[in-house]
Amino acid sequence: MDVLQIIKSEFSIEKTVARLIEQINESGWHLFAHIDHAEQARKNNLDLRPTQLILLGNPKIGTLLMQDCQTAAIDLPAKILVWQGEDGLTYIGYNSKEWLERRHHLKDRATLKAIDQTLENVCKAAAHQ
Repeated sequence: MDVLQIIKSEFSIEKTVARLIEQINESGWHLFAHIDHAEQARKNNLDLRPTQLILLGNPKIGTLLMQDCQTAAIDLPAKILVWQGEDGLTYIGYNSKEWLERRHHLKDRATLKAIDQTLENVCKAAAHQ
């Protein structure tokens, strides 16, 4: 079973991230943080291909998972990783609902499905025309 759902983006890192943020805002979810790992690496004289992390969530939905199993809070808010692969292409990844379910022994499959569907929709819309 794949731990990450991975989508290849048609766009650069910068444009993909901008499109993701736009999609998150349109979806009614909240952008909690945007971390540029490569920028932080450069500030410390280290090399890292473009790598950005976006934390997003919806407390009305995420709280349901934490009520199901409080340890799910370690994986919330949801995270989307955008990175440049060794091949120079841009990729988007997020945790699979199956992995979250198994990791935390979650029983609320409807909430998992709702979160997964939002992540999939946001990522696909950001990655493709």
